[in-house]
Amino acid sequence: MIRPKNVKPCPLGEAIPECSDLATASLAVTGVTTDNRAVKPGDLFIGVPGVHNHGACFADAAVSAGAVAVATDEIGADLVEADIPIVVVPDIAKKVGEIAAAIYGYPARQLTTYAITGTNGKTTTAFMIDHILQALGETTGLIGTVAIRIAGTEIPAQLTTPQPADLQAMLAALVEEGGTSLVMEASSHALSQGRINPIRFSVAGFTNLSQDHLDYHKTLADYFEAKAQLFDNEHAQSGVVIADTQWGQILAEREADRMDQFYTETRVPGAWSVHAHADHLFTVTNPRGEEITTYTAMPGAFNISNAALAIAMVAKAGYALDDIANALTGHNGVSPTVPGRMELVGQRPRVVVDFAHNEDALVQAITALKPETQGRLVVITGSAGDRDKEKRPAMANAVATRADVLVITDDDPHSEDPAAIRAELIAGIPGQTNWSEIADRTEAIKQTIQEAQPDDTILIAGRGHERLQDMNGTLIELDDRDVARAALATRKAQE
Repeated sequence: MIRPKNVKPCPLGEAIPECSDLATASLAVTGVTTDNRAVKPGDLFIGVPGVHNHGACFADAAVSAGAVAVATDEIGADLVEADIPIVVVPDIAKKVGEIAAAIYGYPARQLTTYAITGTNGKTTTAFMIDHILQALGETTGLIGTVAIRIAGTEIPAQLTTPQPADLQAMLAALVEEGGTSLVMEASSHALSQGRINPIRFSVAGFTNLSQDHLDYHKTLADYFEAKAQLFDNEHAQSGVVIADTQWGQILAEREADRMDQFYTETRVPGAWSVHAHADHLFTVTNPRGEEITTYTAMPGAFNISNAALAIAMVAKAGYALDDIANALTGHNGVSPTVPGRMELVGQRPRVVVDFAHNEDALVQAITALKPETQGRLVVITGSAGDRDKEKRPAMANAVATRADVLVITDDDPHSEDPAAIRAELIAGIPGQTNWSEIADRTEAIKQTIQEAQPDDTILIAGRGHERLQDMNGTLIELDDRDVARAALATRKAQE
């Protein structure tokens, strides 16, 4: 956990308006957490209701670790046995971010903040924005699916968007280290649960929307509305929306007074646009007709779109296109290394690992790789358990009808029967296509690499950067990239 080293003591009454007792209101705290295992002396512990247990059940352990006060709801207050100041806050879960922001001195207000949302492209676009900002000399924080990086210190990410108290601690640490800018992914879950509150981002960005997470949001319209919250006046000062699709257009028109429209497929007067050239070069044009031409080493039209959106968002924050162009000249254009996102792990055969785990992302990845493949394009994929089941047949169909070879394997089954998940994928495969089923993912990768021709491309899709496979609660160490590199090394030794 990243926290600031020095925090100015904050009286509880300044952070929690519900704190009416004068003695408690004057009690100073120097940190806040909802996890009793992360408590430091002087902290406020917040007990929020959970799926299985109420957080207040762990308040006594938090007090033993040094917490000086507890904030919770009425139910939680009855669970605290320690003799310690307790502040009762109705609907406490929705107020954690505001309380934490106050205790840490509202750190987001001291930063230029960027947030990116969408079904696909969030992680890559966030890395691209961070890359551009660092080229411009900014000291940045990056928070997302792959990793959390605060002014050069990096920790693995547990959630796409951290819990509210943790997020505010990270921002305070970034400010303490001289940070100037924050880039973060905003997931639909986090937006629905209010985890980013009370941050009002300087610039918000929207990539696209396609079917995903309907196990949580139930309908595509609900999923869209969750993401659309990022662009309302409470959460964003300004933004850039890719408006080529129906959902992007709806969002751009709804927030037209503060959001710029970006078209990746056509030119529209008064909007941003991008034009791709040969050899990964592309030109971005702003609404005034000013242009920047630069480069990305990442394959595919969708990565040109991601890079163009990143440029537009940085420009929306106040940077001139000429300054961005000059900064990128010595930094290989917009070409960050993004773990598990179209990541090249070997050649002959070419092996690429990508996080694509829904129909649209798989189509985009195949479309990017197929033209650059001299031999066959082989795709290894599965589908995660305990997630949106309805997308599985469409995923397999999309791959089977576009790739030369499809290999169905396990992803992260979680609590579901792996064979049942594979069967649902296989149900979407049309006849007269070349496919096989290899249940064990490690074996699927090894066998496919062993049997491939030198000019083939193998896309290992679904898990990307992930290092642990969840098999009914048992976590197995499995990194697709490591397995692929080992298989390539074995093949080379045999040759």
